[in-house]
Amino acid sequence: MPTTRRQFLSLAGGMTVAGTIPIVTLRPIEATPAMLNTAIRNVVGEAQIHTGRVKLDIPPLVENGNTVPMTVSVASPMTADDHVKSIHVFNEKNPQPNIGNFYFGPASGRAQVSTRIRLADTQKVVAIARLSDDTFWQIAADVVVTLAACTEEMN
Repeated sequence: MPTTRRQFLSLAGGMTVAGTIPIVTLRPIEATPAMLNTAIRNVVGEAQIHTGRVKLDIPPLVENGNTVPMTVSVASPMTADDHVKSIHVFNEKNPQPNIGNFYFGPASGRAQVSTRIRLADTQKVVAIARLSDDTFWQIAADVVVTLAACTEEMN
């Protein structure tokens, strides 16, 4: 039996409506320390992480978590034999624990990143640098946030 015009339009309209329904994925509202460790291990693998060589300049107390200034730098000559390959920044309680990944080469001049980040709550921020000899160096800082970002209140 051939398809009638009415059946075709009904089917096409149903397909159009089904295509406009958004797919909702649920994520935890707040990350956990385990999620932070998992995100770090996704970047460094099983390599040992040393403390030092990285400088994290972030205020220890911020009024508003929506725009927190942050600078990460690594003292390095940035030569072909000795340079910083990347800097990775993580946080403990945001829904996404990996804030950012920044990549460098010997021609970068210096290994420094300045940006503003959002922090959902009082938490720890971790910066990890990967050097050209494939060693990882880190520093962590606790930041107290009085007005949280990354959250919305329901009225």
